[in-house]
Amino acid sequence: MPLYEYRCKECGYQFEIRHGVNDPVPRCLACNGEVRKVFHPPPIIFKGSGWHITDYDRYGRRGADKPTETKSKEKSGTKTAAAED
Repeated sequence: MPLYEYRCKECGYQFEIRHGVNDPVPRCLACNGEVRKVFHPPPIIFKGSGWHITDYDRYGRRGADKPTETKSKEKSGTKTAAAED
C-alpha cells in the first residue's frame, strides 16, 4: 500500500498514513477536520552526457565532432617593444 501525506485545512496538522488507492480520504487525526494531500516534486537527477542541448550537433547527431577554432601559437620573428627592454 502507498504512503500518503496529508495536511489538515483547519488546524494545519500534517501526517502520513498508509492506505489503498481506493480507500476513502481520512480525517485529521488531531481535530477530525478535512484534509488535503501534500504533493512533492519527484527527485530527478541528470547525470552524464546526452541530456543537454550542447551534447548534440545541429543535425541531431549525438557526440558528433564539432569544428573548433585552432589558434596558431607560432610567433612571427618580430619582437615587441616591451620584449626588447
